[in-house]
Amino acid sequence: MTDITTRPLKRSDKPAWLELWAAYLAFYEQELAPEVTETLFERLLSDAGHSACVAVQGDKLVGLVHYLFHDSTWSTSSTCYLEDLFVSENLRGGGAGRKLIEAVHQAATDEPSASGKVYWHTHDHNTRARQLYDRIGVLSDFVRYDRP
Repeated sequence: MTDITTRPLKRSDKPAWLELWAAYLAFYEQELAPEVTETLFERLLSDAGHSACVAVQGDKLVGLVHYLFHDSTWSTSSTCYLEDLFVSENLRGGGAGRKLIEAVHQAATDEPSASGKVYWHTHDHNTRARQLYDRIGVLSDFVRYDRP
């Protein structure tokens, strides 16, 4: 088996990224308009505040992570929000998710205006991912509310 590495998303990754993104949306039973996906991809490659890394095995993309930095009312430094994380189903538990999270942690450390803090959330029923998250993160006491 080839080792899994991470690197920034490149424009040439688009076809493989689209496949991973579609699988991620299917996992969460979501459908987005094509223009939302197109806008996201362009944002990920621009300086608009969003960033992305991919996990690669050989020459195949096997995972993705999207993140962004934002200001905080509780700090003079920005905070990093890990918004999307997905690994191909057949490779889950093999270290790709951890490497993608570590890439975001490194980006948060390297960002001069950032505090180094990273946070994310997931569905409570995402038990497989939570096994990893419980090992590398601290479960927050906060409860999320959404406007209907």
